[in-house]
Amino acid sequence: MVNFELYKVFYLTAKSGSLSKAAKELYITQPSVSHSIKLLEESLGLALFARTSKGVDLTKEGAILYSYIEQAYNFISLAEEKLSELRNFSSGEIKIGGSDSLCKHYLLPFLESFHVQYPHIQINLVHGTTPEIVKSLKEGKIDIGIVRTPIHDEQLQVREGITIQDCFVTGPKYRELSERTATLTELLAYPIILFSSNSSSRKFVTRLFSDNGLLLEPEIELGSVDLLIEFAKIGFGVSFVTKEFVAKELAEGSLFEVKLEAKIPSTKIGIITLKNMPLSTTASAFVAELENPEGVG
Repeated sequence: MVNFELYKVFYLTAKSGSLSKAAKELYITQPSVSHSIKLLEESLGLALFARTSKGVDLTKEGAILYSYIEQAYNFISLAEEKLSELRNFSSGEIKIGGSDSLCKHYLLPFLESFHVQYPHIQINLVHGTTPEIVKSLKEGKIDIGIVRTPIHDEQLQVREGITIQDCFVTGPKYRELSERTATLTELLAYPIILFSSNSSSRKFVTRLFSDNGLLLEPEIELGSVDLLIEFAKIGFGVSFVTKEFVAKELAEGSLFEVKLEAKIPSTKIGIITLKNMPLSTTASAFVAELENPEGVG
C-alpha cells in the first residue's frame, strides 16, 4: 500500500496544477513535493505528471488516478464534517440534491422548518436531473438526493416521501378541454408542453402514451415547472405538471385540470442516500422530517 501522504501531495498538485502551490498548501518545500511525486510514480510504475511552462498537467494515467483520489478526498471531507457535527450539533452542513421543481415546490417548506430548528446548520442545494443527483451522491458531493420514483440502484437506499399525482393543465384559451373527459388521442390534437427529454417526468408521461399505443411529441419543451405553468396560463398549450405543485393556480382559476379517460398513475417522491454510509446527525434529522411531514407547510 502506497503511503497516503504521497496521494495527498499528488491530489493537491493535480488540483492546483502547480508544484509551488501544492508546497505552499502543504507547508513543505517544492523539492519535497517533487520528491514525493517521484516516489509515487516509482511505486505505481507510471508517469503521473507532464511539466509545462505554466506548471504541471496530468498524464492520461494521472487523470485516471485523480478521478479516484478526488472521490476519496470528498468522502474524507464528508466524514470529518459528520464527526464535527457529532461534537457540536449547532454547527455543520447538509448537502441536498434535487431538481429545480422539487427544490421549490416540495423541499422549500421542509427547509424552512429545518432552518427554524437548526439556524446554524448551513444548507447547500445542488440542482440536477435524477442521473446527475445519483452521480453526486455516489461521489460524496451530497448527503441526500430528492428524486421521483421509481429508482433502482443497489448502491442506494430509497425512502418513500409523499405521494404525488401528475396531470395535464391548461389556461383559459383551451378551457373547454377541461369541461369534459378527454381521451389521450383527443389530447394529442392540442399543443403539448413538456419538460425536457432527460427529465423523469417526461419519461413517465411518454411511457404512459406509449403503453396506450400512442406517440407523444411535444410542441414545446421547457426546463422548469414555473415555465410549464406560465406557458399554459397564457395559452401556448396543455402542460404536464405535478398537481400538488399547481394547487394555487387550480384553486384561483388561472389553470384548469384536464380530465382523462386513461388513469395517470400516482408516484412517490424518493429520498435517496447511500447504503452502508451513515448519515450525519443533521442529515438524519432532515430525513426524519421528510418521512414524517405532519406539521410542515
